[in-house]
Amino acid sequence: MSNNALAQIEEKASETHAQIFLPGMREVFRAMPNHIARSSLFAPVARGRRKMHDNTILTARGDAEIRFSGKQLDEAQADVWMQAMKEAQNQPLGRPVTINRAEFLREIGRSTQGENYRWLHRTFQDLVFAMLVVEVTKADGRPKLSVGKTRALHLITGFDYDETREQYTLTIDPRWSVMYANREFALVDWEKRRRFGRNQDMAKTLQRLVATSSNRVQRYALDWLKAKMEYRSPMRKFREALASACAELERLEIVAVHKIEDSTKGKPQLALWLPATGAGPDAL
Repeated sequence: MSNNALAQIEEKASETHAQIFLPGMREVFRAMPNHIARSSLFAPVARGRRKMHDNTILTARGDAEIRFSGKQLDEAQADVWMQAMKEAQNQPLGRPVTINRAEFLREIGRSTQGENYRWLHRTFQDLVFAMLVVEVTKADGRPKLSVGKTRALHLITGFDYDETREQYTLTIDPRWSVMYANREFALVDWEKRRRFGRNQDMAKTLQRLVATSSNRVQRYALDWLKAKMEYRSPMRKFREALASACAELERLEIVAVHKIEDSTKGKPQLALWLPATGAGPDAL
């Protein structure tokens, strides 16, 4: 897609209530823009260890700079955001999206108990507070979103909660439609995601990451993965945790085989081989 075409999409999104159109999207999938899925915005952080960010440059791929202000977000909150965007997909962004809190919790695989209701409310507050400043560049370093522009977005613009009806009314910035443009999004297999075992947030992070590419073999430097996952313990422990997460991906047939090896430059990396059938962003 040319810069002019993408700029026209942006202009239309800013003037009208744009609707997200995701080719290949079916009920079994949830979607996340590639630049978000590849960044450290959502990470497998332990409870009680989430820090506050103030215009922090997130770990991301080389074609994007993402600055984040807000509380560190985890994989459970990634589930909430993907489900919220799924709820918003059927109507133009910017218009109120009404959700029943009990049904929403069931969709993300959580029980309808009091603590989960309180957790969901706190999560929506965190998503409203979270602000991203995104600048995506081409290989020559020029901005890709549109020349000379930087985009500032909240993950959710705002919400109202009606205690009587037990429902939320969310508002999503219509400019998010541009972040999904040109098929630059990961399709995450929602049923497999709900089948992850306990304490497998690192595996969830890897599921989102591998879904951003259709390459049958994917390789990621361990030091980059460690930074992306906000992992603070020594590399030895990270390698052990990573091997456990990859075993979970293999169990669910999200990847066929994994291997921790040295790159051609002698740097440790994770190599992932996707299944021969159903591989790529339409099935991960």
